[in-house]
Amino acid sequence: MSLEIKSRIWIEKDGQTLLGQGRVQLLTAIAETGSLSAAAKSISMSYKKAWRLLDEMNSAASTPLVITAVGGKDGGGAQLTDAGQQMITAFNDICSQCEALFAKLATKLPQH
Repeated sequence: MSLEIKSRIWIEKDGQTLLGQGRVQLLTAIAETGSLSAAAKSISMSYKKAWRLLDEMNSAASTPLVITAVGGKDGGGAQLTDAGQQMITAFNDICSQCEALFAKLATKLPQH
């Protein structure tokens, strides 16, 4: 059995959480479904929480990560912006690099 180093990564802007694993899952689900409601359902998150997280992300970001359209006769929707896709890519890259660093550092731990 080998020892591993684990960590949770999140990105803040002015003390406010911009991105974390759950938020990235929500953004990814929005990109896949085109709907905040369907995205929330697909990751077992309440619509209310998904809407709150989306609002917090869009407020903290310098440009909106998701654009929403109000429902109605023609239906609503949610669309990931280029900035949103770039944030997902950057976050996933940061996490991958951190995991690689942690794996390297774990080799320095005494094995028991």
